[in-house]
Amino acid sequence: MSEFNPAPFRDLFPFLSKGTVYLDHAAIGPVPRPSRAAVENYLRDRTENDIICHVFLKTYAETKARIGTLLNASPDRIAFCDNTSHGLNILAAGLKWKTGDRILLTDVEFPANVYPFLNQKRHGVEIDFVRCRNNRIPVEDVLNALTPHTRLLSISHVQFLNGCRSDLAAIGDLCRTRGVIFSVDAIQAAGAVPIDVKSMKIDFLSCGSQKWLLSTEGVAFVYVSEETQARIEQAYLGWLGINDFFSDFFRYRLDLDATARRYEGGTLNIAGILSLNESIRLLLDVGIHNIEKHLHELTQLCVDRIVRERVELLTPETSADRAGIVSFRPPNAQQTYERLKTKGIVASIREECIRFSPHFYNTHDEVLKALDVAFS
Repeated sequence: MSEFNPAPFRDLFPFLSKGTVYLDHAAIGPVPRPSRAAVENYLRDRTENDIICHVFLKTYAETKARIGTLLNASPDRIAFCDNTSHGLNILAAGLKWKTGDRILLTDVEFPANVYPFLNQKRHGVEIDFVRCRNNRIPVEDVLNALTPHTRLLSISHVQFLNGCRSDLAAIGDLCRTRGVIFSVDAIQAAGAVPIDVKSMKIDFLSCGSQKWLLSTEGVAFVYVSEETQARIEQAYLGWLGINDFFSDFFRYRLDLDATARRYEGGTLNIAGILSLNESIRLLLDVGIHNIEKHLHELTQLCVDRIVRERVELLTPETSADRAGIVSFRPPNAQQTYERLKTKGIVASIREECIRFSPHFYNTHDEVLKALDVAFS
């Protein structure tokens, strides 16, 4: 058992005082006190004091720096957007496709990581799917699915339903060797497990902030490498994407900013970014490696009990192949879900499965309680 102690952080989540056991971060995460305070202070200023909110310029840069730390990326490679789908569409709609090009996905992706690419079929693009086998996506299957015409591979670092965590470093090597653009949907991974866009050779990454990052809806970010940015023909453009945008308003010009800011377009979700900044500050203070180890312990408790109960486990048994999600299929998922709900335990029901997704502030006792209720 690790030495990490979640107790000092539990006061940051007031709902815990009601006895609620929250195990649904794969759906949406609670907003911690500091993130709420940042939004409240912003709204107070908009009402009473600094209406223009000059402090946001500092927070804007600070948040990108923290995202950069989270991903091991330069802040100028980060751009804010609305949601994961929006981010993936920057890539999908910005590449110049031709008939016969192929895109490789997996057959267990959340739809956000499918439709932006499926939409490119109107350009004559073909979509291939790697099948999930034994609750995993084997790297050798990815290798076998790549063709000479595969131009892009997009995969979720952690799959939303079964919690399968793919070996991005190995997949990144495959893509780099074959000149395939490597895109990652990180919404079920960022804040739960380490991500290193450099060592994983990730070309493009999109991530919403409302799940494991413990922030609000309507704010997300993308990472785009310089090489990939050079391959994107920007499908839409706003005034904030222009270099030196706040001078000489009437000198209309297609002078795109050299950084990823070119994708931000117009007015940003200031409240959302303020919230995200504080949430990432908290996660970095806790330590992503500490979070990863703690989640391994909590998910191992779940896996061990599910296997013992001889119920279908959808999540990989090996800890290296999962992150913070454990899903299982009881005889009657709806009844199990309602029983959990009655006891103040919040989980998800998806595809006739129960999904537990704890975070760093959850305790062993909370998870054991949830398992006892689920199998009572």
